[in-house]
Amino acid sequence: MATASRLAEKIQAGEYDSIFSLLYGTDDGTAARQRKRYTHALNGFSESYGAPREVSIYSVPGRVELCGNHTDHNNGVVMAAAVNLDIIAVVSKSDSGTIKLRSRGFEYEDSVDLSRLEPNEGEYGRSSAMIRGVAAGLRERGGELGGFDAYTVSDVLKGSGLSSSAAFEVCIGTILNAEYNESRFDPVTLGLIGQYAENAFFGKPSGLMDQITCSIGGTLAIDLKNPSAPVVEKVSLDLPSSGLRLVVTDTKGDHSDLTDEYAAIRSEMESVASRLGKRCLREVRYDDLLKRIANVREDVGDRAITRAIHFFEECGRVREAVLAVERGDTQRFLKLITESGHSSFEFNQNAYSIKTPDRQGITVGLAISQSVLRGLGACRLQGGGFAGTIQAFVPEELLGEYCAVMRGVFGDDACHILWLRVPGGIKIVKMS
Repeated sequence: MATASRLAEKIQAGEYDSIFSLLYGTDDGTAARQRKRYTHALNGFSESYGAPREVSIYSVPGRVELCGNHTDHNNGVVMAAAVNLDIIAVVSKSDSGTIKLRSRGFEYEDSVDLSRLEPNEGEYGRSSAMIRGVAAGLRERGGELGGFDAYTVSDVLKGSGLSSSAAFEVCIGTILNAEYNESRFDPVTLGLIGQYAENAFFGKPSGLMDQITCSIGGTLAIDLKNPSAPVVEKVSLDLPSSGLRLVVTDTKGDHSDLTDEYAAIRSEMESVASRLGKRCLREVRYDDLLKRIANVREDVGDRAITRAIHFFEECGRVREAVLAVERGDTQRFLKLITESGHSSFEFNQNAYSIKTPDRQGITVGLAISQSVLRGLGACRLQGGGFAGTIQAFVPEELLGEYCAVMRGVFGDDACHILWLRVPGGIKIVKMS
């Protein structure tokens, strides 16, 4: 390991540029931006915890959901990809028995005593709850725990559907795994631990797609029929070779306070399954629902029915989308992505919150996207929905026009041209 100041010197000298290209792409100015960003993180650590300290640097990506909207929590099938927006953490081990963490942009420090790892409802929704939950989950699986000090910098947009919470959970797990467990826990296990932390400690009933994708990296098809042992398939999605760029636009609607809206989707889907004698929709045959739909809708309500229909159709779209990528059928892939977006809007009904019908940033973003793309490419809402980001697959020849229009509506910092990232959560080391 090296001290923070020595690592900063190496980064400024360009010795980590090859790693930056792997993690963040090769667009003009990318390496320079990351040198500045990593140096800021190292300086932030030194200012927070003193220098000189021997440190390591970790990086965990955010993710985009490509298809399979709101199917993971009912053991469905999803397609997702890690992206070049990430959380980085500068870390130094300590013998304090406490995890201390500061983040750029926040005045307070999280401090978690590793001898106290029980869920606390009073801590729900706080980053300290995620830290505590990850540590508890690792300990329950026989992992070793130890203290560390960390300073994090993140460009995974909070509350935007790019899974900032999952990236944070996987980051804590990756640190503990490498620093105290010789990296013996595989990425899937770290994803499961992250989901446990989010469900039991953070108070959000999320599925598993986010944590798995952030942990493994790449473009993935994930079958969650058995969520304790998900089947993960890597998908070779090469957008540049198809003349496409993935653009995510932050419509500036924070969805971080909409846990009840997300929970309602899961509970309504499960209410349909329960009415048919099953625990979740993956255990239900679609034909059985269609045969009994008249009686079921009387008991669970119509929105639960349309959300269940979305689940079944969406799982089928994921399988077809994977096949389209494997065949190199870009137009079929884009058509399925478009259908996925319409199904989320019309049947899953998570384009905006019914509590605030006057705020429909996602709806506006999709309407503008369709107008600019003129039938080319594809666009859809992504992630939890209700507020936050939309994604678009934009032909190269329309990229400038599309981004200019979206920035004009949502702000200069709203539009992000993304690379699909191959590595998941990693400890940064110099490449040979």
